[in-house]
Amino acid sequence: MIARDPAARSRWEVVISYPAFHAIMGYRATHWLWQRGFRITARFFSQIFRWLTGIEIHPGAKIGKRFFIDHGMGVVIGETAEIGDDVTLYQGVTLGGTSPSVNSDGQRGLKRHPTLEDGVIVGSGAQILGPFTVRKNARVGGNAVVLSEVPEGATVVGIPAKIVRRETDDRFCAYGTPLGDLPDPVARALEELGREVQALRNQVTALEAEKSGAAGKPGGDATPEKPRIVASSE
Repeated sequence: MIARDPAARSRWEVVISYPAFHAIMGYRATHWLWQRGFRITARFFSQIFRWLTGIEIHPGAKIGKRFFIDHGMGVVIGETAEIGDDVTLYQGVTLGGTSPSVNSDGQRGLKRHPTLEDGVIVGSGAQILGPFTVRKNARVGGNAVVLSEVPEGATVVGIPAKIVRRETDDRFCAYGTPLGDLPDPVARALEELGREVQALRNQVTALEAEKSGAAGKPGGDATPEKPRIVASSE
């Protein structure tokens, strides 16, 4: 936590005043109980840590080493979520499932929540929903809604989340959003549309010039031919 949070000045400060630390330690204990079949006891103590910290981690989730939750309030991690090493989540993140109320009995025991591989960073308010994988060193921008797999090293933003950058740089990037120029997928689509409109305008101008040139030649007629109306007695 100290390495990824400049506000942390000492280990004692983390131990006594960081709710994320308390939530993670509580998860380690309840997960131990869950693995040994004490499911109700694990859920009971999990709820106590939820009340104390504002962070809900299901004891059935699988979490790796050096997991860090910054601020933490409102974080929800579902039962079948899997988290690798050196993963960072910010406040308000949800690792959830899709349509949990639809055929709930049929979903029991199945993988319903996402898998986050090593080095993933998820920005505040983001929701990652479904049993897919966010690959190694991927970045999820704040308030993004991720509904499908994210490739390794990719940065996704928006609702639904779209890839805006692919890179292999594994340096820490706060809130999942890289510094510098980050292309807006909507603005990029509008720019592409503008280029297509300009290309069509150029084609129309060329056709008009070609038609004007043909009309100016000897024997050419600049007046367009009017359609003929043929009367019929039938």
